Amino acid sequence: MRWAEITIKTTEEASDAICEMLAQVGADGIASQDPMEFRNTIDNDPLSYCDDGTIESYGEDVVIKAYFAETDDGVIRMGPKSEEFVNPEGVGMIYGSITDKSLKTDEAMDYIKQRLDAIGEFLDVGKGFDSYKYVDDEDWANNWKRYYQEFKLSDRIVICPSWIEEGDEELEKDAIKIILDPGSAFGTGTHETTSMCAEILDRVIKPDTSVLDLGTGSGILAIIASKLGAKSVDAVDIDSMAVRVAEENTAINSCSNIDCYTGELKSVKNAPYDLIVANIIADVIAEIACDIPADLADDGIFVCSGIIANKKDRVIEALKKAGMEIIAEQSKNDWMAYVAKKA
Repeated sequence: MRWAEITIKTTEEASDAICEMLAQVGADGIASQDPMEFRNTIDNDPLSYCDDGTIESYGEDVVIKAYFAETDDGVIRMGPKSEEFVNPEGVGMIYGSITDKSLKTDEAMDYIKQRLDAIGEFLDVGKGFDSYKYVDDEDWANNWKRYYQEFKLSDRIVICPSWIEEGDEELEKDAIKIILDPGSAFGTGTHETTSMCAEILDRVIKPDTSVLDLGTGSGILAIIASKLGAKSVDAVDIDSMAVRVAEENTAINSCSNIDCYTGELKSVKNAPYDLIVANIIADVIAEIACDIPADLADDGIFVCSGIIANKKDRVIEALKKAGMEIIAEQSKNDWMAYVAKKA
């Protein structure tokens, strides 16, 4: 077995949709490098320093690398792994329309290009598919780590990958430190939507708060909620691989009050919750909005993000139709986050 490394160069607007598509078609690992995030870090932190030419070297494109295992007979398996959670009665936004199939590598590349073209019908995907090459096991397992360093997510929260043995003492001073390895699940903490959710949780979490992190990905928001003092946290995702990563990250951070499990909104265990947070995508939020109030305590709040600005009206309308009132909103670049409660 060897690993095919695919490189896609795209826009910030389309990067999340492309990462989700790659997960849909069976990628075993995904890494995304956004030069705008790096520039924002430098611009917003007067103590940050980089060598001349470093910023320019990042270019303008979001670079996504995806890794697929190729069998000895030159075949790549496409589609969700057999153990993935699929509920035909559920939302079905992630895996419901994906078939389980194996393709010769060249055919697999053509299939991914077709999926990119489909995304390009409603989002600017930029340059799109760039190339693919083969890497050995050690390369694919470690290449993406160089894009993921210790950083401050909010005023009180610092994210640190486990492979950094000694962090920045000044950065970590008086901060809540979270050790996080994203693996192949979404949610490294670098995206605007994650940082907005973290900032909101920092403001609203109380010691007696019960939390549902819907679409937990790497478990970052669940861990943040736990570290901020939440009473209990359910970390739920329809992707069993994401749940495994979230479980590992939860254990690393000694968050014993987090229950990670595979499922969706209809299969949560401990409703009603004082707080539900969903950092997913606008279309899914709009789809599930009508079901949120039933799982939310009467005085509870719903925090949602992952919403690109041109999709915000759909989410706002869906929340209103669900009988919810938006009580706060936040934006970063072209991304939105909302806090809502029962009207």
